[in-house]
Amino acid sequence: MVQASQNRPPSLGVARFVFLGMVLLSGLLAGCVSLTPQRSVMNYDLATPFIPPSAPTALPLIETPAPVPSPTHECQNNLSFVSDLTIPDGSPVPSGATIDKRWEVINSGSCDWDDRYRLRLIAGSLLGASSPEQALFPARSGAHAVLRIFFQAPAEEGRYRSAWQAFDPNDFPFGDPVFIEIEVVSPTPTP
Repeated sequence: MVQASQNRPPSLGVARFVFLGMVLLSGLLAGCVSLTPQRSVMNYDLATPFIPPSAPTALPLIETPAPVPSPTHECQNNLSFVSDLTIPDGSPVPSGATIDKRWEVINSGSCDWDDRYRLRLIAGSLLGASSPEQALFPARSGAHAVLRIFFQAPAEEGRYRSAWQAFDPNDFPFGDPVFIEIEVVSPTPTP
């Protein structure tokens, strides 16, 4: 008998019980959900009239400060005297003679000299130079340069000196001054 009850299909009573439970459950759940859309009511305040916006209001201008430039590294001008290449100081020169004076210098600053740099008479006699201001020949920073001016010895005997100084494009003097110092003597007669 025990074997016969194990092969038997489940009873219809259990199936009916499960079906009835599902129907009841679906009925309960159907009452929780409404399929009819609800209409929302907007509450308009009809006492306040609609006022269209007036002309646009201009916003005040706010000035933005100009950017501050970052500090730049300015180069430094300098001229260092090295030697007299011609006519050492105190040299005797015949009166009226043309003098080709040359100085060796170093551009010992960090600025490159260009055609805006000048050599100017700062003291003494012009000694027949073409101008009290001469071109300071271009030279890169650290380079040796030769400064050259043509002078004319005065007719009168005596000691003469002329001092010259380098000037940058902003008219600031810089570096060592260079000098020509001569002793004018009467020319020796030719036999």
